[in-house]
Formats: sequence, structure tokens, C-alpha cells
Amino acid sequence: MPHPNHPDDDLVRHLVATTGLSPAEARRVVGDVLAFHAEPVEEYVRRRHAHLKTYGARNAEIFPLLAAELATRVVAAPRLTERQLRRLVYG
Repeated sequence: MPHPNHPDDDLVRHLVATTGLSPAEARRVVGDVLAFHAEPVEEYVRRRHAHLKTYGARNAEIFPLLAAELATRVVAAPRLTERQLRRLVYG
């Protein structure tokens, strides 16, 4: 199983074979994408809210937009304790 900070070798090989990227370039691209999607939900919401406020959006516009973005965005799962994981499985 790949570690969150180490790109999956199969994915890197696939990118090399299908894009013409070198292995180093493919590994960097995969690492960049993984890092982009590793942002926790809380950080994403705070960052996007601040960004939208900077450009004059109001909360009445921002919060529905954030909800819509989160519905389609891949974000990092929250850190769960072993107990929380067990509760997910066993209730």
C-alpha cells in the first residue's frame, strides 16, 4: 500500500507509459497531486473562505459555494483513532 507521501509506483509507471513524462517527472506530478488533495477539510474551508472574502464575496454566497465545492472535491479524510475506526466497523 502506498504511503501518503510516496506516489504509487504503478501510477507512476502508467503516467510514464501514457504521457511521455520521465519517471522523475511523473513521480513529482503524482506527489504534487497527492499533496494538493491531502489538505484537510477544515483547512480547505478556511483557505477558500478567506480567498473568496478577499475578492468581495459575502458569507451568504460563500457558504453555499463551499458546500457545493466540497461535494465534488477530494479532500483528506480526518484522522481517526483506532476506537473511531472500530466504531465504524462494529457500530
